[in-house]
Amino acid sequence: MGAITVKAIYDGSSFKVHEPLDLEPNTEYLLTVEKKSSEKPVHTIEFLIQNAGTISGPSDFSEEHDHYLYGTPKKSRNTE
Repeated sequence: MGAITVKAIYDGSSFKVHEPLDLEPNTEYLLTVEKKSSEKPVHTIEFLIQNAGTISGPSDFSEEHDHYLYGTPKKSRNTE
């Protein structure tokens, strides 16, 4: 059995699961608890608009992105 994710509420002494689970009764399970964030996720377009022009980098990044991202040799520049 792989990991599953379930929604539950903690009432101070136990967890109340929102939906029925297909688990074997009287069996010990390991729970990982993560508090659900109440923040609404930012849409990708909103993120890009909020951060446009705020990230700095090399002036030739658009031309040499493979070099900066993957370590490939820089392209030879044509000096004509």
